[in-house]
Amino acid sequence: MSKVFPPIGRRRALQGTAAAVVVLGLLLWWLLPLGEDPPSGRITFSTGTTSGVYYEYGTRLRTALAEDMPDLDVNLTASNGSQENVARVATGQADFTIAAADAVETYEKDHPGASARLRGVARLYDDYVQLVVPRDSDVRSVADLKGRTVATGLPRSGVRLIAERVLMAAGVDPAKDITAVSEGIDTGPERLKQGKIDAFFWSGGVPTAGLEKLADGFTFRFVPIDAALVAKMHRQDDATGFYRATNMPESAYPVIQNGSTVPTIAVSNLLMTRTDVDPRLTEWLTRTVIKSRDNIGRHVHSAQLVDLRTAIYTDPLPLHEGARRYYRSVKP
Repeated sequence: MSKVFPPIGRRRALQGTAAAVVVLGLLLWWLLPLGEDPPSGRITFSTGTTSGVYYEYGTRLRTALAEDMPDLDVNLTASNGSQENVARVATGQADFTIAAADAVETYEKDHPGASARLRGVARLYDDYVQLVVPRDSDVRSVADLKGRTVATGLPRSGVRLIAERVLMAAGVDPAKDITAVSEGIDTGPERLKQGKIDAFFWSGGVPTAGLEKLADGFTFRFVPIDAALVAKMHRQDDATGFYRATNMPESAYPVIQNGSTVPTIAVSNLLMTRTDVDPRLTEWLTRTVIKSRDNIGRHVHSAQLVDLRTAIYTDPLPLHEGARRYYRSVKP
């Protein structure tokens, strides 16, 4: 039997409805563009190798930007990775890019004062160092790579930077103790499959398409990089302070890992730009990065980890003014 609500009940119901409308309005304001004509023009976004996560993320982000800023022409350019990306933005060859935090710090060390023009937009997701060998290899540790042919990444890549530091921490001189070859995620998996190299390093978000493809028809495994080795790396220089010991999750490559995690190194990735890039454009772009997380994450698993609460931590770079405006606008 139905009952008539007393007057106080109706008032509360109306108040609750009004509150819900306000919340919905705020939510739509956060998700939708800024209520003004979107920025236009042309920008260059430096990504990475075509089989890596940077490239796929950049491609998906360009699609999202086209929805929010239809008159903005986004030119994507492939690169060898983090080190090249930082240099491109610093020298004006690109306007935006993704790079690992250690590569940013290393650029400042190699070019004192040059990074003063660089600014952070968002902390995105972590790269995991992945040292790959055939399943039947007798390489069980980084030290076992002595005397082997090892792909240490492309020149000016973030992989090369980390691989050489990992090797040195393990007592392996990358110039003398191994035959180092310049192969990246585009070619390294096939070279391993053909037996032309004994191991290769990769540093990227997980899963990486190049390794997923390798797992389809070729059995490999990951060599662990333990916390003691990471501690030794921390004594090398300031940039290694951005490395942290962690475990690659068992869900990264289920067919290969069989439910096991892998001790390794993680380093955060930063979306970055320069001080002279238009703050209004950067504010809109930052909004799109956060708003498109779930949609991009359906295709690029790493993108699911983009989080409004941690995006502001772009150390060693200060936030760009446009990004700062956006984060302040959505601060609780």
